[in-house]
Amino acid sequence: MRVPAPIAPVVDLLFPPRCPLCGAGLMTQDGLCAECWATLAVPGEPACTRCQRPFPDSIRDGAVCAPCLADPPRHAGIAAGTLYNDASRRLVLALKRGKRIALVPMMARLISARLTDLDESWLVVPVPLHRWRLWQRGFNQAGLLAREIAKAHGARLAVDTLQRRKRTPTLGGLGRRARARALSGAIAVDSRRADGLRGANIVLVDDVLTSGATSDACVSALLRAGAAQVRIACFARVLDEALEHT
Repeated sequence: MRVPAPIAPVVDLLFPPRCPLCGAGLMTQDGLCAECWATLAVPGEPACTRCQRPFPDSIRDGAVCAPCLADPPRHAGIAAGTLYNDASRRLVLALKRGKRIALVPMMARLISARLTDLDESWLVVPVPLHRWRLWQRGFNQAGLLAREIAKAHGARLAVDTLQRRKRTPTLGGLGRRARARALSGAIAVDSRRADGLRGANIVLVDDVLTSGATSDACVSALLRAGAAQVRIACFARVLDEALEHT
């Protein structure tokens, strides 16, 4: 992901570093200008003890949010680098559609900051892409983020643990049952990797967490394979109500 030090001056000369959001000049290829940094919404405390959904300051520590009380999650927590807003959306699109893979280290650092207890005993697993989507895009953005996170914490990277066995439609706008139908049978553990999952602590990595349907399918597959716990880590989490309290 990072440009090798010996050729960095040449790369900077040919492609001067600029902020991917506003175009201002930068010192390095993988950051934002100060003004654009300030537009990112970083989740804070207090937060739900089960899913880390940010609360207003008036809520006491140790509280559980209403969605988790109504439907307790199977995952062991969510670590989001940012809340999904215009700035984070543009960064995600710059990576996925603009192929700005130089953004990956910066995005992964924001996620890693929320994973303070991650160490070499954990497995880092990306949410998979279907092979046709991977062929079209040329890379799996979740896999790139997972590699940087594993490297930062000395954890073990397992990029091919999960497989997306069928193409799924865009889940945006679908109801809960429709999303479940679309994902039924879509995600499974690679049988060659199943033995290494028994009793494992796993961090599941994706770029954006929206409804949670895809990550829930991944968590279920990993738990069925014998994982001890699965935490979800993402760059941007869609929580419009939480943006009001940042």
